[in-house]
Amino acid sequence: MINIYDSADELLDKLKSRIDNKFDDALNIARDIIADVRENGDNAVRRYASKFDGVELAEFWMSETEINNIYKKCEPELVRIMEKAARNIEDYHRVQVQNSGIITQEGAILGQRVLPLERVALYVPGGTAAYPSSVLMNAIPARIAGVREIIMLTPPNNITPEIIAAARICGISMIYKSGGAQAVAAAAYGTESLARVDKIVGPGNIYVAAAKKLVYGDVDIDMIAGPSEILIIADAQANAGYIAADLMSQAEHDILASAILLTDSRELAERVNIELQSQLKNLSRHEIIAQSLENYGGCVICESVAQAVEIANIIAPEHLELAVAEPFELLDSVRNAGSVFLGEYSPEPLGDYFAGSNHVLPTNGTARFASPLGVDSFVKKSSYIYYSRGKLRECAGDIIKFAESEGLTAHANSVRVRFGGTND
Repeated sequence: MINIYDSADELLDKLKSRIDNKFDDALNIARDIIADVRENGDNAVRRYASKFDGVELAEFWMSETEINNIYKKCEPELVRIMEKAARNIEDYHRVQVQNSGIITQEGAILGQRVLPLERVALYVPGGTAAYPSSVLMNAIPARIAGVREIIMLTPPNNITPEIIAAARICGISMIYKSGGAQAVAAAAYGTESLARVDKIVGPGNIYVAAAKKLVYGDVDIDMIAGPSEILIIADAQANAGYIAADLMSQAEHDILASAILLTDSRELAERVNIELQSQLKNLSRHEIIAQSLENYGGCVICESVAQAVEIANIIAPEHLELAVAEPFELLDSVRNAGSVFLGEYSPEPLGDYFAGSNHVLPTNGTARFASPLGVDSFVKKSSYIYYSRGKLRECAGDIIKFAESEGLTAHANSVRVRFGGTND
């Protein structure tokens, strides 16, 4: 089911080739759509809704009646579960809140203000890719940060009860019926019906990802998310059945998903393959899983668990499971991973749905420098400075010399002029 390698080199080469080569084409298509929406506003968005979604839009915004009618169709037990998950997500993210700070000296005050973004758009895909869990993961930290308006963008032809229920749990009532690159463009630049936002977050298809990349700089975005990834480090005593199940939990997302096992036990690797064959036939997305494992799955037999950690740090996976006897002993050695799951009873879906940590994570090796989505993703920081005349006089000469060393005489003059000097 998965290929077993004695060296990580071949597997690393496969992962490097995983990026969808259609992205350049998607960028060109998204660029044209964005230009059209910027020029033609609502008319362009309506045209794309008709072309891509088969919907003739009379109104862009969902009415309260529409929202209530769809919400009533959601299974009450699922609503209850999502409410429990939402409480866990809120508890986890509240500890991330940063406070403004101030430093006072004689004659000087310096400070930093932590300010929430005003307006954020949350993109929610439709159809089989509709994930209410992502609504919770994106909206709850934004609310905790103090974002005033959260607008949901979602394709008009398949707005599910589960998505509406998640939106209601998060207090979202502004739902804009548009998807694709056109929705990203409308949110980034504004149209007659939608005022521009400060940031766009949330998953989408390749055209949404391309559009987000193109509008970045005019607005902020969360990240350009790639296909899902899981990497499991396991010792000889690990449970092969659990490992197989966890590998497939990510492989089912997409044929481009990667599911990797690093172990110091060839016997364990062979038992995992037996378990994959046994469990796969009972899963609804078995064809996607099989193709994903064939394309980008693999197991590397390592000299030791320590070497496995070194390889994991090179790969920098989205999800890293430590299926070893003493997982906390390895945690400090892990430098690059979006989220780490410790022990055999902390499977990756625990983080996807319920524990409370965010499941919007860096992919494609970007965990080397990027972080999970969180409260800090929805704030900006602003500094302020106050100096008295006497305090500025104390350091005026230093500032003037520093400025002149850079050839910026107007900078120097800005200080000198306050004390009767000139730049002559």
